[in-house]
Amino acid sequence: MVSTRSQLPKNALTPAAAEEWLARLPASKDEKNRAALKQVVLLSLDKLGKRQDRTGQQLPLYCLHIADLMIELGLDDLSMLALILYRLVDEGCVGLESLQSEYGEAVARLVKDLLQIHRLSPGVLTDRDSKGEEHSENLRRMLLAIASDVRALLIVLTERVHLMRRLEHLSPAMQQQFSRNTRDIFAPLANRLGIWHIKWELEDLALRFLDPDAYRAIARQLEERREQRLHYIDGIIRQLESAFADAGIAVQISGRPKHIYSIWKKMQRKHYDFSHIFDVRAVRVLVNSITDCYAALGVVHALWKHVPHEFDDYIATPKANMYQSIHTVVIGPEDKPLEVQIRTHEMDLYAEQGIAAHWRYKEGGEQHTELEKRIEWMRQWLENREEQSALTERSMFDAEQQLIYVLTPQGKVIELPVGATPVDFAYAIHSSVGHRCRGARVDGQIVSLSTPLRSAQTVEILTQKEERPSRDWLSTYLGYTQTARARSCVRAWYRQQDFASHIEMGKAALEREFSRLGFARQDLPKIAPAFHFKTADDLLAAIGRGDVSPVQVAGWHQREEREGAAARRPLAAPRKKRGGSAQQKNKALNIRVDGIDDLMTQLGKCCKPVPYDPIIGYITRGRGVTVHRQDCAVVLHMDDDDCERLVSVQWIEGEEGQGFAVDIRILAHDRKGLLRDITALFSNEEINVTGVKTHSDSKQSRAVMRFSVEIDTVTQLSRILDKVSQLPDVLDVARIT
Repeated sequence: MVSTRSQLPKNALTPAAAEEWLARLPASKDEKNRAALKQVVLLSLDKLGKRQDRTGQQLPLYCLHIADLMIELGLDDLSMLALILYRLVDEGCVGLESLQSEYGEAVARLVKDLLQIHRLSPGVLTDRDSKGEEHSENLRRMLLAIASDVRALLIVLTERVHLMRRLEHLSPAMQQQFSRNTRDIFAPLANRLGIWHIKWELEDLALRFLDPDAYRAIARQLEERREQRLHYIDGIIRQLESAFADAGIAVQISGRPKHIYSIWKKMQRKHYDFSHIFDVRAVRVLVNSITDCYAALGVVHALWKHVPHEFDDYIATPKANMYQSIHTVVIGPEDKPLEVQIRTHEMDLYAEQGIAAHWRYKEGGEQHTELEKRIEWMRQWLENREEQSALTERSMFDAEQQLIYVLTPQGKVIELPVGATPVDFAYAIHSSVGHRCRGARVDGQIVSLSTPLRSAQTVEILTQKEERPSRDWLSTYLGYTQTARARSCVRAWYRQQDFASHIEMGKAALEREFSRLGFARQDLPKIAPAFHFKTADDLLAAIGRGDVSPVQVAGWHQREEREGAAARRPLAAPRKKRGGSAQQKNKALNIRVDGIDDLMTQLGKCCKPVPYDPIIGYITRGRGVTVHRQDCAVVLHMDDDDCERLVSVQWIEGEEGQGFAVDIRILAHDRKGLLRDITALFSNEEINVTGVKTHSDSKQSRAVMRFSVEIDTVTQLSRILDKVSQLPDVLDVARIT
């Protein structure tokens, strides 16, 4: 058990008692932190002296009892400082914003972690019996994800120990709830961090309230106090060390008396009574080789008589999880049964940190790579905290987390990837909730459906009666969904709708894309086979279901031109001489002019074609070839003489990063900051704006804007149009042709 190191008042803390407690503290390595701790202890007495914790203990006194336990764990002044400050912040006596400037980044981070965990309890940390082991496991993972500093978890565990010691002051219902929480969440957490004495005490205290009759019965049958059992184990270790020294075997021995909860659990699992529990007292012997394992076994059996049928050789026959060790039970001094485990150092390391790790096979947990890395890092820090002190002033866990744990209003934990949104959350609950999602409230505040979520947030999904997911949720540019499940559910919903409805939705989506991008309508019956559909209706239905993007179909001609140009390009084409019917690349514009070499080429300012619009060239007088869209009004209204000067031109593959001029028209409700928002979006997308024209109609409060921009690809143009359309008050956006 964890024992307190100083005598504190039972009822109320006085300034004199606080000063006495401070005077008895171990010497500090950081006088600045010690001075801050003294200041905060006295501040808590002043601000919180009349407030009580949930067990009825004066809050400052409650904090110092926990601080005593923290000292036993070797935690420093900074940790105790964070413990008291988080209570002051939670009670509204100190502002969270001021902590970093006054006490440093490490303290501010610790306090923030503690507040997040504290505010989960007790409503969220509900009992396992009502929601199952999966819920408890997700809660444990969430606590590990919240804690950016391992010391936050140590503070939480010591606080839980003190709470369980005072649980008799709460109502029977609260005793049951906190005991189940402790058994299912906090004791396994201590186990994973390797803090065995905390784990054992939490489990024993939980059993004391969950099954008091069994607790008292086992306690009586142990016939001795825990301290006496520890003394017995110490004697066993000394006797074994002497015997191994005489045999010339180098060993490392550790021992433990089995705690009450562990005995009770084994009795339940194997349906034994107490007389058949032989590992109430146990020692572990670590040796250098497998040969030494069997030599050590001989020494143990030579000392004491072994119990028949209580011998397991997991070295010769490892467990399914590759755990290896020799287990034997002997009748030790005073005729008391004693379990002896013998293994090599490598076997012990594998059992504690490998896939056979104690917490996995005892809790039955599945492998979880990120969780295991995080636990391994925390345990290494705990074992080498002096060497790791420099790291604690920075991030306690440098590896980027891959998962977050978010709560429903009912307290259920949902596991999601980092960057997941409320839409992903809705579909993780149920596909029907996702289909009906129309808004979200995070920690009580309405947020956008594309807002990235964070661990420990409580998310409430606002729904409508009708199931109709938005097609925008499938767009990777808009960021509404990050999980494959959410996108798959949206596509599945559209696939399940009527075929005729799909055709109409697909036709509307395709027409909208043609209009936005300024592309000519495609011959759908001709291109449907290219998308692996037999008819144009099948293709439209696929667009309506969300299986095919309308951008792909609208830009099919451009894709065909691009692939054809790539196929026609020679591997090594020497430069053609002037004259003849050569095809000359215009490197500046990536355009091929058929039959004419070394002729200056420019894009028409009237229609501003972009790759891969259908284009045609016009031979000017003295300015080379001007390239127009084939449907440009200038070309369509040419007289016969001018038509004779039209030549065939084609797009070809060129270098990345080349810009093409495009005009975009935006219709919006006029408001302050509209132009700033649009130009900021262009800037963030690294779009070069070459011209702007705006017109405002004050009567209708409408604004019409025309932007001349340079884009690299049709995909980039589609993405920009999508993002502009999502800006507040924007009514319509399209390319001008």
